[in-house]
Amino acid sequence: MQETFSRNSDYFLLLLSITTYCIACLVFSCASVLHSEKEFHEAAKRNDIVRMQELIRTRVNVKAKNNTDRTALHWAAGAGNEQAVRLLLDHEVPVDDKDSFGMNALLLSAWFGHLRVLQILVNAGAKINCVDKNGRNLLHCAAQRGHIKVMEFIMEDLEDVHVDKTDKGKNTALHLAAKNGHPTVLQKIVEIGLDLEEKNMEGLTALHLAVEGGHYDCMKVLLEAGCDVNAQTQKAMTCLHYAALHGYEDMARILIDAGIYIDAVNHQNASAVHIAVLQNFPAIVKLLIDTECNLDIPDYRQQTPLHIAAEHGRQDIAEMILIAGVNLKLIDKQGKTSLDVAARGNHINLADMIIKADRFYKWEKDNLNSDSDSWVAKHLTFKQDHKLETQHIRSVMWRLATKYLKPSEWKQLAHYWKFTDAHIRAIEQQWAGTKSYREHGHRMLLIWLHGVIMAGENPIKGLYEGLVGICRRDLAESIRKKANAESTSPRKCTAM
Repeated sequence: MQETFSRNSDYFLLLLSITTYCIACLVFSCASVLHSEKEFHEAAKRNDIVRMQELIRTRVNVKAKNNTDRTALHWAAGAGNEQAVRLLLDHEVPVDDKDSFGMNALLLSAWFGHLRVLQILVNAGAKINCVDKNGRNLLHCAAQRGHIKVMEFIMEDLEDVHVDKTDKGKNTALHLAAKNGHPTVLQKIVEIGLDLEEKNMEGLTALHLAVEGGHYDCMKVLLEAGCDVNAQTQKAMTCLHYAALHGYEDMARILIDAGIYIDAVNHQNASAVHIAVLQNFPAIVKLLIDTECNLDIPDYRQQTPLHIAAEHGRQDIAEMILIAGVNLKLIDKQGKTSLDVAARGNHINLADMIIKADRFYKWEKDNLNSDSDSWVAKHLTFKQDHKLETQHIRSVMWRLATKYLKPSEWKQLAHYWKFTDAHIRAIEQQWAGTKSYREHGHRMLLIWLHGVIMAGENPIKGLYEGLVGICRRDLAESIRKKANAESTSPRKCTAM
């Protein structure tokens, strides 16, 4: 019994020893540098050459690398510590060693804009044409970070650096300066005659990247240098598409002034206005409408900008589009008009706006030549009416719809006033309970009232005639008397 216990204890101690050894090995492998070597790296970071010399005298490994393969020279160069760099070079630290990101001391000095350190390393024999894991050279690093002095030294004093070299993404220094918003650096690169139309792997020019990043000054530098404003990417995106995507109104305006084609479509057949509507940027939409963009272009789903506004319930944008005038008969891939889309999405107010617009377009065609200076054009709106002067007639119609009209009579009135079947279906799409006809009738009456007001007609007279037209003379007379009894009633029906 005692012997068995002893054997088990020995086995347990053996397992414990093995486990402890494995943990120690794991800790050692993770640490990768000794404490003194880590302290040496820290001293190089803060340019503490006194401490560095003390550690050197204790025979610290000056070439030690941490878990990302960085040496003390990497830290000193990245921090711009000239004295530390010189001390390390005096002790023959390899000048071209790269870390796990492919960065050596020379690239780090360019990245962080330390010109003097870069010059020291070049004089020490550092390889000038080095690149990191992304294929970016000295010029790329300086351009991306916006270090103009470093840029000038590289371009003017280093003969072997290729200014037109591209990284793994096919970006030149021009691309990187534009993408990261460095107009001074960008101007310097432009002056040396680099190809302004060079495209990266995704087909983007420097101008695309400047606009996408919202870098207004970079965009102006490139436009003034003569960049092709209509260049398209592999996905057929123009700069105007990117301005619309991010809501950059000022940039869009400059691009338009520079002659960009406003109706260009991308790989999804979407124009800039499609994108602006989808992203909900009313100011961009207004700008494009003012520039007379084509609002009837269908995208890959056969949706017009109004379809998109209807799908997402964007009333303000829909209003602008409807006032500009569009083809409301266009259907998407599912055979739906913009009215169908709005009704299906239960965007009630927007659906009513489209019906108002449809009826207005017909009235305008029959009665009025398009005139931007007309009273109608100046006061045109398709939104809900909340004006004080129509409050009385609206209350009359509310009582009519909710108390007096029978379930089918609102449709009879709608047909009498030439509402289409599509209009009626869109109104009926809203389910408001077992008394839905009341809400439907009220919506129809408000839509009708919009047209009457825009035509400058008498709404009480129109109501009277409509009710008589559906054989409800009794109701017509009652409403006429009620309306004319109100002293505040606009346009009394005194002739009847």
